Amino acid sequence: MTGLTDAPAPVYRGEPGDIARRIDGLVAACDAAHGRLPESLLAGAGQLSGRAVERLRLSGDHTIVALAGATGSGKSSLFNALTDLDLAGVGLRRPTTSWALACAWGPDGAQGLLEWMGIPPRHQVSRMSMLDRSSEDTKLDGLVLLDLPDHDSTEVSHHVEMDRLVQYADLVVWVLDPQKYADAAIHDRYLRPMASYSDVSLIVLNQIDRIPFEQRTRALDDVRRIVAAGGMADVPVIGVSASRGDGVDDLKRELATRIRARASAKDRLGADVQATAERIAAVGGRAKVPGVTQADLDELDRNLVDAAGVPQLVDAIAASTRRRALRRTGWPPTRWLGGLRKDPLDELGLGLSREQLERSGLPEQARVQRSAAETAVRVFGEKAAVGLERPWRDAVRGSVSKVENPAAALDQAVAGVDLGRHRAAFWWQLVNVLQWLAFAALVIGLGWWGLEKLGDGVSAISDVLPTAPTIEGYGPLDGRSLPLMIGLAGLLVGIVLAVGSRALARSTSKRRAAKADRDLRAAISRVSTDLVVAPVEAELAVYERYRAGITAALA
Repeated sequence: MTGLTDAPAPVYRGEPGDIARRIDGLVAACDAAHGRLPESLLAGAGQLSGRAVERLRLSGDHTIVALAGATGSGKSSLFNALTDLDLAGVGLRRPTTSWALACAWGPDGAQGLLEWMGIPPRHQVSRMSMLDRSSEDTKLDGLVLLDLPDHDSTEVSHHVEMDRLVQYADLVVWVLDPQKYADAAIHDRYLRPMASYSDVSLIVLNQIDRIPFEQRTRALDDVRRIVAAGGMADVPVIGVSASRGDGVDDLKRELATRIRARASAKDRLGADVQATAERIAAVGGRAKVPGVTQADLDELDRNLVDAAGVPQLVDAIAASTRRRALRRTGWPPTRWLGGLRKDPLDELGLGLSREQLERSGLPEQARVQRSAAETAVRVFGEKAAVGLERPWRDAVRGSVSKVENPAAALDQAVAGVDLGRHRAAFWWQLVNVLQWLAFAALVIGLGWWGLEKLGDGVSAISDVLPTAPTIEGYGPLDGRSLPLMIGLAGLLVGIVLAVGSRALARSTSKRRAAKADRDLRAAISRVSTDLVVAPVEAELAVYERYRAGITAALA
């Protein structure tokens, strides 16, 4: 998936902290956002980054200034006044107003810019070949001046050409005239949408000679008020008369200042990056989010442990271990009683697949566990997406929604854990042998003693059965029948072993249950990490890369 790989290399390496870092940030953000944000939104950023890199590569020493305005605003006259050229006199032909005119001060490096902007050679002229009558503070060396088509033309091609070339301009001079400076067309279509480009814009009120001298200040103030209402409060407003030359030198000085600063190109690119990044951030956001916390991880594991039935399984392991221990170490005559009850692990359906379990006697339990597992995964995804804008929330949720039947994965993890179900403790064998020896002593001793008692009244038995020995010289046992004492000792040892085995069985069952609990939780934690946590954290890492890029682009 795009965006899960390492971030791309910087597309432009410029001065540290300059426009290069912002362009690279925008590119990195767009790379991370592919597949999450609308491609139509990201496409503009890709085109901008390509245009920015190409612009700075071609010439950082030239400033592209575009004259934009309505029909009759006097753009062409202002173009002539700024260039000090009679365009007809140098043979420059302009068959229709759909073509832009270009004049470059200093052709070195400007030729590539003009070709890059798509200005036909016959619509280009070099200012260096002409006599320069400008004073030192109005020299425009390094300027590339464009006369754009009229923005209010009825020809669609004129709008297309103007919109295309405005994107290339480092500085846009909006030329207004006294009759149309309040025209909503230019304010609604261009000035208000470009409010964030105030630093790379100028407003010129042309044909100011048509306004009585005493009303000019008020007219300029009116223009400032209107453009300020549209969001361009800090844009300089200059009054000129291209035909008479009033204010032209003031405009030249402003342009010369911008050119000498050689910052217009980067300012324009910075404004483009800012506007594009703001549009992207409006959809994708840029807030720092908590992401996946340890508390969320712990809660997910707890919920999946419960969904897998681990507490019940651990209890069953303890009970099954005690049952098996007692059947192996209990008093032999009573061991068969333990076999009357089903093994607790078998009651849980251990060893059955999810499909077999649903077909067995526990379908309701299987459905509950499956629902609990799916809910746990979904809740984790919701918590991980807190604070994200909708596209990223959907991406995070989508990463967990791809987990199909998490209950089956939990079953497989549980089945892969060695629960020691068929493993006997070493002491079971020892106690089992001792129990059978004690039981044998009981049977032989009491049987011999009983036959001896029976032989006292039956001569045939007494003649065959040897006389039972007695115990001599042992205090209270002196004179007692040895077979009887052996039988009673066997009974006593059996009882003691049975009681002691119960205590040992409880201890063994607790140890095995604790080990099984640790192993089962570890197995389920691996499942949650691989199937749920890792995809979510990968998606959040992509968002962080996007956020870092957007933050850099907006810096």
